[in-house]
Amino acid sequence: MATGAWVALLRAVNLGARNKVSMARLREVLAAEGCERVRTYIASGNAVFRSDAARDELARRLERAIEQEFGVATPVILRTAEELASVVERHPYDDASRTHVAFLAAKPAAVRVRALAELDVAPDRIVVDGLEAYWHLPGGVQGSRLSGARLEKELGVAATVRNWRTVTRLAEMASEP
Repeated sequence: MATGAWVALLRAVNLGARNKVSMARLREVLAAEGCERVRTYIASGNAVFRSDAARDELARRLERAIEQEFGVATPVILRTAEELASVVERHPYDDASRTHVAFLAAKPAAVRVRALAELDVAPDRIVVDGLEAYWHLPGGVQGSRLSGARLEKELGVAATVRNWRTVTRLAEMASEP
């Protein structure tokens, strides 16, 4: 029986006409992989479910199943309900309305984090805290000098970005009994 609550964050799905993943079918695919109480949130590749599988094995299994079903090779970044609650608690800025969070697949090297901090991306600000990068965009995404792809390149790890509203809703969903 599945016990732990997980949040799966798929990278770069349903962006325009590419990497199409139906959320209804994704729920079925995750259930077929042994995930229980599967729910999705909006169409950008967010799923909340229960499983007692280990993180690395679960991520690999879900990545294979998604590629097989949809023909989309995408990293599946997993966070537990507790980890996502911690992301919300650690928010470093006064204004959450303009915050995005990049969920990192692995901890970046300290030298890369320092190099990112030295980039001139003003007025944007970015703080890397463990496996997340908090990105404050006062001018919005369109006016940013930093993109998710550049963030991945600078840090040297795969990442997927979510706005603050999505992060907090996923944390709420993951905490529900």
